[in-house]
Amino acid sequence: MGRQADRLIEAQMGLYGSAALQDYVQSIGDRLAAVSERPDLDWTFRVVDDSSVNAFALPGGYIYVTRGIIAHLNTEAELATVIGHEIGHVTARHSVNQMSKAQLAQLGLGLGMVLSPEAAQQFGGYAEMGVGVMFLKFGRDDERQADDLGLRYMVAANYDARPAPQVFEMLGRVSRSSGADRLPGWLSTHPAPENREADLERKIASLEHDFGGSKRGRQEYLAYIDGIVFGADPREGYFKESRFYHPKMEFRFDFPEGWKTFNGREAVIAKNPQADAFVRVTLSSERTPSQALERFSDQQDVRAGSSWRADVHGYPVSSRWFAAETSKGPGRGVVAYLRHGDNVYELLGFALESRWDTDGGKLERSVASFDRLTDPAALSVEPARLRVVEPSSAMTLARFADRYDATVPIEALSLINNVEVSSSLLAGHPYKVVQGGRLP
Repeated sequence: MGRQADRLIEAQMGLYGSAALQDYVQSIGDRLAAVSERPDLDWTFRVVDDSSVNAFALPGGYIYVTRGIIAHLNTEAELATVIGHEIGHVTARHSVNQMSKAQLAQLGLGLGMVLSPEAAQQFGGYAEMGVGVMFLKFGRDDERQADDLGLRYMVAANYDARPAPQVFEMLGRVSRSSGADRLPGWLSTHPAPENREADLERKIASLEHDFGGSKRGRQEYLAYIDGIVFGADPREGYFKESRFYHPKMEFRFDFPEGWKTFNGREAVIAKNPQADAFVRVTLSSERTPSQALERFSDQQDVRAGSSWRADVHGYPVSSRWFAAETSKGPGRGVVAYLRHGDNVYELLGFALESRWDTDGGKLERSVASFDRLTDPAALSVEPARLRVVEPSSAMTLARFADRYDATVPIEALSLINNVEVSSSLLAGHPYKVVQGGRLP
């Protein structure tokens, strides 16, 4: 189950493209797993290319941390707190107990999911990518047990556990913050971060352990994360109002105005406010547009209508009307395939029959809006990156933000540095700043 899900997660979320950081996280995980109850498990630790503040575990020893949570931590010991907790979920078999093969089957983002009104209701988070099962809803007892196990592993691996409560302080601040990436909805099923912070402080104090020679690893940690992408990466696509730009793949696409949009690694999707009409752009695995259309039409869920060949902004397009049954009634749609660069793109619009008169025209216009991206400013956009700097003199956080041309609010800087907005920063001390990432 873990191996199968790992392949899907890599495809749908992507791995962060720094081999050095991936190896570093694997080494921390290996150090902690070696002192766990299952040292001989073939443990895999990955950094996923996602800006949310998150970490999760799957059966079989597959542990994931997002680049978003990595950017919000300040020492190797804090990262060990996160990884140790997730190892605890695996060793205590929480992931196996929560995850079934039926859930695993829901990981894919196929036609059936797009046509499902039930899937539409989940729109807003990872569910539209089909990976909601990753964030398994462990109970409070499971979470506390994972906290206890993670603490045990940290001590046994000679990490300084005293910074561990700061992780839960950070999680609490993120969950209360409106200017930073929020924690996913599954946090609501967990014990409050503040309670876990206090509980962990009591447990660390009760250990009566001398952490004097234990590892914190602040300088080493900051060196590894210097330059990491911060926030959403516009190279992977971004929206300006209802128009979507994808600089890396060099295309643009117009979605209906006022619809809710989501940019995933495998698909860009929009739904209407009633959640009964969709537009999706994704890649086809077929070699030609005509082959892709034929395969689409052969699906058992699809009743193929008339097909035609057309030209959209200079692209030869293979298109077809189709119909499909959903649990909320019959629906109809339009699908088109075209080749752009080395890829065959699928452009799909669908609505319940009762919405077609209202939204059918919008779907058709969206499908016909695909075009090359030629704007040099859009093509050259770069993501924001986290940089580690050492001020030469003491200064306020506001002065720090101005001095180093920060492109995130001062509240976000206070959060990633674990300081207060009113704090005065020390000379010669390393701090994190976020630079770049401005959209054209």
